[in-house]
Amino acid sequence: MQQHIRRISFVGLGLIGASLMLAIRKASGEAGRHIELIGHDPGFSTDDVACITGELGLDRFEDDPARLYDADVIVLCAPVMANIAILEEVMRHAPAGALVTDVSSTKKVIADKAAALGLDFVGMHPIAGREQRGYLAASPELLAGRLLIVCSGDTLPEEGHAAEFVGLLESVGCIPAAMDPAQHDRVYANISHLPQLISTLMMTHCRGNIGNSGPGFASVSRLAGSSWPVWRDIVSTNSDNIADELEAFAHRLARLADEVRGGQLDALADSFEEANRLYQSLQQGGRP
Repeated sequence: MQQHIRRISFVGLGLIGASLMLAIRKASGEAGRHIELIGHDPGFSTDDVACITGELGLDRFEDDPARLYDADVIVLCAPVMANIAILEEVMRHAPAGALVTDVSSTKKVIADKAAALGLDFVGMHPIAGREQRGYLAASPELLAGRLLIVCSGDTLPEEGHAAEFVGLLESVGCIPAAMDPAQHDRVYANISHLPQLISTLMMTHCRGNIGNSGPGFASVSRLAGSSWPVWRDIVSTNSDNIADELEAFAHRLARLADEVRGGQLDALADSFEEANRLYQSLQQGGRP
């Protein structure tokens, strides 16, 4: 693959943005090449800028939009709605041929907006994270062994900046998987957005008894500590899929209640056995 990427811009330098930056720094260094890495985060103090350009190795912190978006690849790492709003500024300043990508948790709304603006856009979603936030918790290893959803349709990009950028991330351990944006949003409404809202609801439903709870309750309610401003954007940009999942799950809960009330122990045993099998497969890194 020809090497055309010489400069990458990161807009948003929190946990994922900084981890991506560090991963690209590692991958390019191991390949014996230098890619200039520039970035911006509106919440950074002077000390933050000094740290990320010193200890963490960002080449340049850039406030000027014209210089910030003058890159071969522009990675939007802000919250979902902020990334969508940024697209118009990117359109005004990005050079012809620049790849625009993002790490948002929903993909269709931003992909549609980018298409309407005529941007060369391929959305991505690294399936990675940790409870700590911010660039000080960032690590190139955060992405190692983790899925990287690439919203390029049925197949991964095979040419251009998108193929090269995915290749760089694959070289540091990401596992790329292709989806189209609509498919991504349906899948993650089921395995990410639904669990978050169930955990939130369960915490409020059990509020009167949580003082007597044990480690099991803490495990299943961990997602209840998630930030609403982040999830506000996710719910706003994937509401139909999330509502469909909630309704489907509500039907299954109602059926479960009938089985419990009716003493249908065989049906409950089947559910436990199937869930146990799926859990073991998940723990072993396999597919059901």
